[in-house]
Amino acid sequence: MDNRGGKRENAGRKSKSEEVKLLEKLGALEPLAFLALEKGLEKGDFKFTQLFYNYYAGKPRETKEITVTNEQPIFNIGDLDEI
Repeated sequence: MDNRGGKRENAGRKSKSEEVKLLEKLGALEPLAFLALEKGLEKGDFKFTQLFYNYYAGKPRETKEITVTNEQPIFNIGDLDEI
């Protein structure tokens, strides 16, 4: 078999019918999942609280502050003379 790329078996997003089947299976576990979440919240476990608010209110946006202290040229002018 040639492994140089191209379409791979089982790659990509699952079909809609497979997603629906999975949701049907998980639906039966929903009460149990809510019970486990409730128990974790009652214990005061931060991870359960974080999980709850990430879904309830949405995750906060991540921001990154980038500071550039000095400028560096992308290329040297002398390099262009050689072309």
